[in-house]
Amino acid sequence: MDSKLHISVSPHIHSGISTQRIMLDVILALLPAAVAGCIIFGLSALAVIAVCIVAAVASEFVFNLIVKKEQTIGDLSAVVTGLLLALNLPANVPLWQAAVGSVFAIIIVKCIFGGIGCNLVNPAITARVFMLVAFGSMAKAAFPIDAVAGATPLVELAEGNMPSLMDLFLGKTGGAIGETCALALLIGGIYLLARRVITWHIPAAFIGSVFLLSFLIEGFDLTVALSLVLSGGLFIGAFFMATDYVTSPATAWGKIIFGVGAGLITVLIRSFGNYPEGVSFGILMMNILNPYIESWTPRKLFGGENI
Repeated sequence: MDSKLHISVSPHIHSGISTQRIMLDVILALLPAAVAGCIIFGLSALAVIAVCIVAAVASEFVFNLIVKKEQTIGDLSAVVTGLLLALNLPANVPLWQAAVGSVFAIIIVKCIFGGIGCNLVNPAITARVFMLVAFGSMAKAAFPIDAVAGATPLVELAEGNMPSLMDLFLGKTGGAIGETCALALLIGGIYLLARRVITWHIPAAFIGSVFLLSFLIEGFDLTVALSLVLSGGLFIGAFFMATDYVTSPATAWGKIIFGVGAGLITVLIRSFGNYPEGVSFGILMMNILNPYIESWTPRKLFGGENI
């Protein structure tokens, strides 16, 4: 008889759902955005995706090998991290920088803190912020292969120019590989909701707060508010990164607070900050505040009262 007490991250055996199954669902949900990104930006986007995934999986494998820890690459979480990071990068980012970002996400943000379930912040979003600070060239957006390079939608809006809502919805604009096509991200988000991998609370609160605050700040201009919702990394952030189980609240009210807070920070940075985009910083800040949100919105004890 095995006398060891085995502890694992949720979901547990009685749920009938494995971590690998959840990660596979996330990968499937991200495929429309990945395919759209490769169509829009060409083979360079595919190269960035491949490098990020390979670097993420390899770094987790090597780390576990060095510290003599059981291999965990089979749970597919490293694949998800690499894919998410790649979709948050421009297609023209140097491949060595993409690899460094993946290694940073896996080793520094995830493995050093104990692996999946123990990280304090989302690995992909933290790596993106790290790359933005460390590599200034990372902020230079790629543009569709059949378009003339210009300003990204958020920069255009800041300069008073109005991008086409249809172009924003279909991804015919400059930006990161997986953030430009809102349609593809919406399909993936609906898939996650239908599979009950995520709930509606964070995406609705995040996107809704960005829309409402943008509508108020931009003088009640509905078109501008919709453009700001469809621009940048809001959809990929709201559906795929802000909903991370480990770094977001477990309760419904906690999720709503988390989403509204991320939306508020996003709009403040977009409107008054030095960076045109604030989604990454918004999610990262709310990741840091997550333990406090959890304490403010505790679950009711079975058969008892909140304490």
